[in-house]
Amino acid sequence: MDSFISTFHIDWKILIAQAINFGIVFLLIYFFALKPLKKVMGERTKSIEGGISDAKNNAIILEKTKQEYNDIVAKARNEAHTIFQEGKKEAENKKAEMLEIAQKEVETIISNGKKILETEKVKMVEEAKKEIVSLVVLATEKLLESHKDESFEKKAVDQIKKI
Repeated sequence: MDSFISTFHIDWKILIAQAINFGIVFLLIYFFALKPLKKVMGERTKSIEGGISDAKNNAIILEKTKQEYNDIVAKARNEAHTIFQEGKKEAENKKAEMLEIAQKEVETIISNGKKILETEKVKMVEEAKKEIVSLVVLATEKLLESHKDESFEKKAVDQIKKI
């Protein structure tokens, strides 16, 4: 072993000094670098785990919110459909009511028109009778003037009275 030490020029004093230097450097690195780094890494791990937990909770809340949203949208669609159907029924009822009113008005107008036509017809018949009577009177006067016979006059007056 002596030959080994002399071959490689190993000095025990330097070897012990280097071991002491290594120990001091190791302790300094441990207390000033590794311990604070370990503390920061632990805090970082807790923070990440908290973030993951929050993300899972948020995912659950998001899923619940989506379900509530879908339920509300479905309910709103059903209500809108119901309101639309009710509006449609009301519109059909109004339409039927308006058609009934219009039909009654048309019937009233037609019946009024018939009454007016009937009145006009009666007036025309009366006027025609008056004209016929005046024509008959004129014709009778002309006949009487042309026939100055009393018996003919009596017969003609009797005939006119019968009419």
